Amino acid sequence: MGKLWYWLGLGASLGVMLPAAGQGPVAPAPELRLLPGATSIAVTDTFVLGFRLRGMALENYSNFPDLEGFKKAGRRRTTTTRLGQGRRFTELTVRQGYVPYGEGEASIRPFQLVVNGRTLRYPGGTVRVGPAPEAPLPAATGDLDKLFGKPKPALYEELPDRAYLALEADRPQVFAGEGTRVGLYFYLRPADQALLAFHDFNEQLPRLFKQLRQPTAWEVAAPDVGPAPDTVTRAGQSYLRFRLAESTYYPLTAQSLQFPPLALTMTKFRVLKKPEPGVDNRLPTYKIYRAPGLVVAVRPLLPAPAGAAATLVPVGDFRLLEGISRTEFRTGQPFVYSFGIEGRGNLAGVLPPRLLPRPGLESYGPEVFQTPTADGGRKVFKYRLVVRHPGPLPLDSLLQLVVFNPRTARYDTLRPALRPLVQGPVTQPPAPLTSPADDLFYGPALASANAELQPLDAFAQARRYAGWILAGLFVLAVGGIMRRWRR
Repeated sequence: MGKLWYWLGLGASLGVMLPAAGQGPVAPAPELRLLPGATSIAVTDTFVLGFRLRGMALENYSNFPDLEGFKKAGRRRTTTTRLGQGRRFTELTVRQGYVPYGEGEASIRPFQLVVNGRTLRYPGGTVRVGPAPEAPLPAATGDLDKLFGKPKPALYEELPDRAYLALEADRPQVFAGEGTRVGLYFYLRPADQALLAFHDFNEQLPRLFKQLRQPTAWEVAAPDVGPAPDTVTRAGQSYLRFRLAESTYYPLTAQSLQFPPLALTMTKFRVLKKPEPGVDNRLPTYKIYRAPGLVVAVRPLLPAPAGAAATLVPVGDFRLLEGISRTEFRTGQPFVYSFGIEGRGNLAGVLPPRLLPRPGLESYGPEVFQTPTADGGRKVFKYRLVVRHPGPLPLDSLLQLVVFNPRTARYDTLRPALRPLVQGPVTQPPAPLTSPADDLFYGPALASANAELQPLDAFAQARRYAGWILAGLFVLAVGGIMRRWRR
C-alpha cells in the first residue's frame, strides 16, 4: 500500500496523468507555433526568431527572412523529450539569431515561414534596440553570443567617405518646348568602393522614377547604358558617376519644372579595427544620401509670326535636310522628294509640313522616318510627286516649316533649296475607271463570278442539319445497345 502512494506522488510531481480504467495513454495533439521574439533588446543582445514543433517530426522548412537593421548571426536547433498525458513526445525548437547594427527602433515587415507544408505568418512589428547595459552580461548571454558568433560593434569603426547624391540639369532655364536633360547621379570616389554598395534597388528605383515625373512636360528617357559607371572630374577630384535616372524633359507650358528632394539608402560597411584571417572584416550598416530639390525655369515663346500658330511651332536647334531620287525629270514620271530636319529638339512635336496644291502636280504621302537620339535626332518626310507640266518646280513656295530656335531666340523658316527642272510634253493623268468592270483584272473576275444570292442563315442551317444527324446516330446507337442487352 505504501508503494502505491509513493508512485502516485511521483507521477503527480512529474505532471503525468494516470490513464482512466479501461483507457490507454492519449497522445497530445500535434502543435506548430511561431516564436516571434522580444520587442526590446540591448544593442549587445541578439534578437531571436523561431518556431516550435511538438508531437510531429520536422520534414522541411523555408529560410528565415533577412531583417533590415539586423545581420543574421547563427541558427540553433534544440530537441527536448517531454512527458504528457501518459506518453513521451518530442518538442523541437528552431531559433534564428539576428545581431542589431545599432541603437534605435527597427521595423520588421510581415513575413511567413512554411514548416512541413503549413504556413506561419508574422504580422510585423517594431523592435526597440537600446544601449548596452553597464553591468557585465550574464554567462548565459555570453554563451549565446559564442553560439551565434555575434560581432562586437565596438571592434568596428566607420570610415568617412566622400560619396554624394546629386540631381542635375544641363541648363537652369529653357523655353517652353525646349528640352532640358535632368539626371539623378551617385558620385563615388574610387577609393571608397569597398565601403559602399547599392541596397534594394528593386524598391528604391521605382519610387525615385515616380518622384521625377513632371505633369507639364513631355519626357523622353535616355537609352540604357548599363550599370557600368563613367569617370568624371569634380573640383579637381576623380569620381565614379553612377547614372540612376536620366531623361530629357520638354515643357508643354510656361510652368517651371520642380523636382523634389530625393533620398537614396546605401549599404555602408564598418571595418574591423584589427583584421583577422578567416573572419568577415566588414559589418554592413545603412546610410542615407540626400539630393536637394531642383527647379528649372521655363520662359514662354515669343509671339508667333503671321500665319503660324505658336502652339504648333516646333522648338529646337534644327537644320534642313533634303534629297531627291532622280537627276533627270520627265513629265508623268514619279520621283521621291525628301524633306527633313536634324538637330536638338523634341522630334515628337514636329508634324509633317503640308505641301501646297499646284496645277499639274500630284503628291502622295508623306512617309515619316525618324532616328532619335538622347536629346533630338533626325526626322524625314518623303513625298511621292508626279509633275504633268514641264518647267522648274518651285518647291520653296510649296513647302516650308516654321521652327523656333531657342539658341537665337527667334523663329526660323526652313524652305527647300532644290528646284528640279521637269522636261517633256504636257501629260494628262489617267482617266478614272467608270466602273469596276473596266479594270483589266477585276473585270474578267467579276464577269465569271456566281451572281446567285445565298441565304444569310446558311451556316445556321448547316449547324441545324448536323445536329439532326448526330441525334439520329445517337438514337440508333442506344437502340443497338438495348437490343444487345435483351439478347
